[in-house]
Amino acid sequence: MPNTSPLDIDYVAHLARLDLSASEKAKLGIQLTDILGHFEQLEAINVDGVEPMAHAHAVQNVWREGDQAGATYSAEQVATMAPESRDGQVVVPKVVE
Repeated sequence: MPNTSPLDIDYVAHLARLDLSASEKAKLGIQLTDILGHFEQLEAINVDGVEPMAHAHAVQNVWREGDQAGATYSAEQVATMAPESRDGQVVVPKVVE
């Protein structure tokens, strides 16, 4: 890894909340350096003209005939149906403390 500074294994272990022995730190340091070396190899690959993709195979949504958007309510209709609304938004009970 010539372009980067050495890994601070103690810092990485602290972030991961790990208590490592000296031998584990040495082994982890070598493994992480190897992993980052693989990323450097990937960075060197020329991907100009390659379209980004999320899947190795083409994936398309499959729609049934009934899966079409139907009639919707206007904001005013929703506000009148809601038990409580404020500033054009429906007020709901807090669920996260």
